[in-house]
Amino acid sequence: MASLSRRGSGGRPKPHMNVTPLVDVVLVLLIIFMIVIPAMTEGVNLEVPAVANVDDATDDDAPEPVMLSVNRFGTVLLDDAVVPDGQLRAHLERAHRQRPRARLVLRGDRGVGYREIRALFAAAQTVGFPGVSLRVNQSGDDAPGAE
Repeated sequence: MASLSRRGSGGRPKPHMNVTPLVDVVLVLLIIFMIVIPAMTEGVNLEVPAVANVDDATDDDAPEPVMLSVNRFGTVLLDDAVVPDGQLRAHLERAHRQRPRARLVLRGDRGVGYREIRALFAAAQTVGFPGVSLRVNQSGDDAPGAE
């Protein structure tokens, strides 16, 4: 049997590295980061829903979309024609019968509240358009009058 010796050839001690303290420090740091990093994230943890109706590739032979707009004073326009109060559904159904394949694009002024836009969106969804889209600007630089 060979005996284990810490001495190398020539009687000098052989260097020996003990990695246990290094592993202990690394594991402690790992545990600290695993606890601290999730606590540092800001905002609310949300589970975002997946997209159910993905827009297909642009269709070149698709008809022009029907434009439904509302200005900051609450006036509703359907393709640049003012829609009287209480007649929105009838006008939307007529536009859908005239152009059944056309999508509807909803445009709202920045000063219009969410409640009004959501009511228009709900009314447009019940009519049966193949798609309802919201028109927005890409960024604040694209807004009219922004320089």
